[in-house]
Amino acid sequence: MLAFFGLGCACGQQNYENLDVQKFAELIKSSDVTILDVRTVKEFSEGHINGALNIDVNGDGFLEEANMVLDKTKTIAVYCRSGRRSADAASKLADAGFKVVNLTGGILAWQKAELEVTKREVECDVFITKPGRAIQIYALMHASMRITFGEKEIYVDPVCRLGDRTVDFSSMPKADYILVTHEHKDHFDPEAIKQLTKDGTKLITNARCAEMLGSGDVMENGDAIILEEGMTLEAVPAYNITEGRQQFHPKGRDNGFIIALNEMRIYIAGDTEDIPEMSEIKDIEIAFLPCNQPYTMTPEQLIKAAQTIKPKVLFPYHYGQTDVTAIPDQLKPQGIDVRIRHYE
Repeated sequence: MLAFFGLGCACGQQNYENLDVQKFAELIKSSDVTILDVRTVKEFSEGHINGALNIDVNGDGFLEEANMVLDKTKTIAVYCRSGRRSADAASKLADAGFKVVNLTGGILAWQKAELEVTKREVECDVFITKPGRAIQIYALMHASMRITFGEKEIYVDPVCRLGDRTVDFSSMPKADYILVTHEHKDHFDPEAIKQLTKDGTKLITNARCAEMLGSGDVMENGDAIILEEGMTLEAVPAYNITEGRQQFHPKGRDNGFIIALNEMRIYIAGDTEDIPEMSEIKDIEIAFLPCNQPYTMTPEQLIKAAQTIKPKVLFPYHYGQTDVTAIPDQLKPQGIDVRIRHYE
């Protein structure tokens, strides 16, 4: 049970608490608290409190999205720029049955107190399953992504540093599941895994990564498991087929993954070319396909793979310096929604 730090308003009708910066900062250290930034996506991308979710209080369907994404068993710690919009959001959330605290003075007060903010843009796509649960997919970098499903935290190929890009996983929510496709350093980072691990975190990977790390549950191509109710995982082949490339990703060593969340099937291909086994991958809502020649696919191969799999939404990823900007127009006739995010 969380102890609140005193009321910020004597008004008897107020249904949430106001906290100053120091008390707010102390409260959000708890795993029983969800941080909610209620500013616009643009404001959020320019700087936000580490670990915060973003739902624009002035956007369409604020409460509907909040009810799908937030857990009523947790305290919701809301903030905006100066505290006005978050006060409105706090009142709405409290009326809807959430336990809420509001940051007095907003992120301006937070920054004035010289507390840390995340300034790197974090792109997030939200999908709603048929039972009405939200899936949020955060583009971190290259092959690294964070997937939230309700209160479950899933990370795929988390890597702290790649070139001049970094991700501070120590400031992010701990993982319930970590999936690692293979042992290359742009996919497998023991330090990132360490930062995300808590009691009960399940690491799932191929045999080589488990051997290198000395831990982890091994899945081989063709394996399928139930993670928990409403969550299943399949390991599928990922390898090179072009002459002169097979040494990068030999057949049978690495995994792609298909994770199903309330039967919404997400295909994360890993490092692969347009292999014949893709013809067996069916009913994919969301696909992540790599495009980084010569290690994975050329744009032409990616287009062929997408036409084979026929996902509803496609994210080219792991694309490095490869130009993927023409892919959306080329797949538009197939009705595939191609979204370019920062997966360089």
